[in-house]
Amino acid sequence: MEKPTLPKGARDFGPAQMAKRQFIFNNIRTVFQKYGFQPLETPAMENLSTLTGKYGEEGDQLLFKILNSGDFLKDVDKTNLETGNWKQVTGDISEKGLRYDLTVPFARYVVMNRHEITFPFKRYQIQPVWRADRPQKGRYREFYQCDADVVGTDSLICEAEIILMIKEVFTGLGIQDYTIKINHRAILSGLAELCKGANETSLFVAIDKLDKIGEEKVKEELRTRGFADNNLTEVFEILNFKGTTAEKIQFITQKFATSEAGKKGISDLTQVLQLLKDYNANEDHVEFDIALARGLSYYTGCIFEVKINNVAIGSVSGGGRYDNLTGGFGLPNVSGVGFSFGVDRLYDAMEELKLFPQEAQISSKVLIAHFDTESKKYGLGVLQQLRAHGIASEIYPDAIKIQKQLDYANKKLIPHVIVIGSEEVKSGLLAFKNMKTGEQQKLSVGEVITLIK
Repeated sequence: MEKPTLPKGARDFGPAQMAKRQFIFNNIRTVFQKYGFQPLETPAMENLSTLTGKYGEEGDQLLFKILNSGDFLKDVDKTNLETGNWKQVTGDISEKGLRYDLTVPFARYVVMNRHEITFPFKRYQIQPVWRADRPQKGRYREFYQCDADVVGTDSLICEAEIILMIKEVFTGLGIQDYTIKINHRAILSGLAELCKGANETSLFVAIDKLDKIGEEKVKEELRTRGFADNNLTEVFEILNFKGTTAEKIQFITQKFATSEAGKKGISDLTQVLQLLKDYNANEDHVEFDIALARGLSYYTGCIFEVKINNVAIGSVSGGGRYDNLTGGFGLPNVSGVGFSFGVDRLYDAMEELKLFPQEAQISSKVLIAHFDTESKKYGLGVLQQLRAHGIASEIYPDAIKIQKQLDYANKKLIPHVIVIGSEEVKSGLLAFKNMKTGEQQKLSVGEVITLIK
């Protein structure tokens, strides 16, 4: 008999875990809706032509491809097979892939439905994505993202509200020690300009690896791509500058005196910070990080990344402005900005910090326990009254000892038990037990409902 297993990088979620995940989903969904975002869902699979070329070279390699149905080898050029031209072979045997993120499918949706939607279009999306990455702590091959995007406006109010939403979600989840890192792609373009004609994309991709491989390895990579040592010295002088946000802005303003791209980045960033003040919000938890790059190639403006401090997990949220993502689908010059929460990383971080409230794990608020057939029958009527008032409740289905019914309630973290016997049936007063304190009262059904609600 074959032993059941899961693919690497995928996980099951039992009821206790799902209760905690729903706690995260519900908090995020509530904030998204409060800020005017509407729900959207797209298919798990997209045409590969939709996905490829949107995430950079490394991202394309992490796409899960789906084999064409039937005889998928019938159209393959045998020469490509013999010479090992796997890129061409892959194109012949696979026309579809699992979505890598929610942003590109969203851009495809916007283009296909541009005559029906109202711009600026604000949508949120909570669905799984797939990446053929090497599984490790905090990094999975299947994971959920919670995205919120606005397209059809280049207003920096959107960037400011992203920061406000992140703060509000973290307040709801009880996360207090975190950092929202913000930068601007034009500031990175200003860095590239200092390198006199060096490849901008190569610089972005390399800088994005700083946290993973360190400064020396990043420098080595850039040297192999044609960056001169004197240019690297100036770039890393800027990247390594420490100070307050105001001090960093002052420092790079001097460095980018002749860089139009750099000036644009500084201007946008300054406006976003001013908008936060206009919202009567502060810059708590917000850090201007000159070295923040974000690896995805479609970002063009402000970029964000959020890390929970003092946990062994990478970023739990990120995003940015993209000015022409819909252009690849035939609708150019539509600006958008969005961000995403990685639920799986949020979950792992909250577990590590023990932040889940016990209420998040409770499914039923009341269990009805009974002594005999008559009391069980009476309990069904009580159960219906509780449910009619929106109280999550259940009755123990089998005839077993009361203690075993109470043990069941404890294992499921059900906070209240109504114990019904012949006396309760006659009097109409129920034995209402608080499972946490052990306190027991005699109450009518109406009094129980009032107490719980």
